[in-house]
Amino acid sequence: MTNRLPQTVDQDAPVFLISTAARLAGMHPQTLRAYDRLGLVVPRRTRGRGRRYSARDVARLRLVQFLSQDEGVNLSGVRRILELQAETDRLRRELDRLSGEVRRLHASPRGPRVFTASATGDVWPHRTQRPVVRELMP
Repeated sequence: MTNRLPQTVDQDAPVFLISTAARLAGMHPQTLRAYDRLGLVVPRRTRGRGRRYSARDVARLRLVQFLSQDEGVNLSGVRRILELQAETDRLRRELDRLSGEVRRLHASPRGPRVFTASATGDVWPHRTQRPVVRELMP
């Protein structure tokens, strides 16, 4: 018999009805509706406009609850924290991408292809040659 279950679970798959997501998050479904209206946790919608929550949405619901109830942050503050967290995550992904690119360039047989530019616009390969200084025209 072959195993047909996925090897990994998609954290973003919209699989939970609002009642199930509320139970998993330890909240009342009305609270989830309020968070949806406020834009704090916005689930995907079915064609009939029913809400479908993912595992990531449930984790976010728990975070909102923790920040608001345990930490005493108002919902406006929670929204700002979530925005900053999303921006931080985006910047980390970009840093990882750029770091990988730098590692790839340094591993190249020709070495890194980094250039330097002067204020006058002269461009030269970094560390291999010095700029030719041009006189600025009056």
